[in-house]
Amino acid sequence: MKLKKQNNQMKNRMRIILIAGFIIFFQLKVNAQKGQHYLYKVGVVDSLYSEVLNDYREFYVQLPASYNPDNNQKYPVAFILDGEVFLPTVSMVHDFYSGGYMPEMVLVGISNSKNRIRDLTTSTIKTKYGMPFNEVNGGAANFSKFIETELIPYIEDKYPVTNFRTLIGHSYGGLFTIYTLINHPELFSNYLAIDPSLDWDNQKLMKEAKGLLETQKYDGKSLFMSLSGQLHMQNSKITINNVMQDTTDFTLFARSNIAFSNMVKQNNKNGLSFDWKFYPRDLHGTVPLPSILDGLISLFEWFQMENTDKINSFDTPKEELSSIIQYRAKKLKDHFGYQSPPYPEELLTMSGYMNLDMQQPEKAKMYFELAIKYYPKSANTYDSMADYYERNNDYKNALKFVTKAYEINATDYYKQRIEKLKKK
Repeated sequence: MKLKKQNNQMKNRMRIILIAGFIIFFQLKVNAQKGQHYLYKVGVVDSLYSEVLNDYREFYVQLPASYNPDNNQKYPVAFILDGEVFLPTVSMVHDFYSGGYMPEMVLVGISNSKNRIRDLTTSTIKTKYGMPFNEVNGGAANFSKFIETELIPYIEDKYPVTNFRTLIGHSYGGLFTIYTLINHPELFSNYLAIDPSLDWDNQKLMKEAKGLLETQKYDGKSLFMSLSGQLHMQNSKITINNVMQDTTDFTLFARSNIAFSNMVKQNNKNGLSFDWKFYPRDLHGTVPLPSILDGLISLFEWFQMENTDKINSFDTPKEELSSIIQYRAKKLKDHFGYQSPPYPEELLTMSGYMNLDMQQPEKAKMYFELAIKYYPKSANTYDSMADYYERNNDYKNALKFVTKAYEINATDYYKQRIEKLKKK
């Protein structure tokens, strides 16, 4: 009787845990939907029919603020699981930090409102923590096939994206993110796993990952993992310092996360760039926000601008500035795998005008030439170069570049400027 009573108490406790987690997730979803409807518009809904899943799947696409279809510019892309919940958060973080800390990106929020457990869990179970588990589960391989063979090709065909991809997932989505890294590392360059449910199926994915982390190469791949402070819901004496000594089911979630992170660190010769962070003040339902912020900054640490003090100084010689810009261009190409502008168009042209005003024409010309090199489809870059020549009384070349701007964008402004320059 005593054993039966203990089992019943254990089951009741696990029900409390599961219900609490569901309430947090539901509240986040409702708040995100309210934010989209009343406060913050983000993501245009799109969908496709999946032969793999035998169903229509919705997703939400957010293009960068600077996107101009006439420029033919393409951007890295981030795929966000549970997109109807987390796309607004990712978009807000991206709006604040893109440019200096991370590149402008196309954001794709994948809806997992239907068949979430089925699609995001990595193996099939019938019981969980001693209780029957009746939800359809274990379909991660199929969902991964949908992403690889249907969703990614669709996004690449319809939207201005490159093949530099980031995958973001929380909880079961974090489990799926780790699964994808381990089994299909070629699909994404960056993996952001937020409080992943690595306890799933008695840590089966972790056991499978051990050998792969030892033998596979993950060069060019990055993983950021987070752990919330919800280490044990009923024992405040369990801390990050002693949680690994606990053996109860109540800490299996946290212990799985820590054990996997230790496993990754032990196999640090496989080329995987890894960062892990513990958030003692956050719960499972609140940890996505700080994880998304810290995770994206960590994954794109290499993107951050260097030598900004020298770029901002008018005393820096032109040759040194050129060297700094060339270094950044090479660095971005090495990471992205393709040529990428070292700086936004606006920064290049603004730097050109500032040096022009400071009577440093050679530096100004360098910046305008770089703007044309990296943004050849932009009429503004040629018009800026025309300003340089006009200020130096070279009206022939000024006319040449304004004419080029007019060929790209036949506006009245460029037409009138051509006429004025012809009279000089």
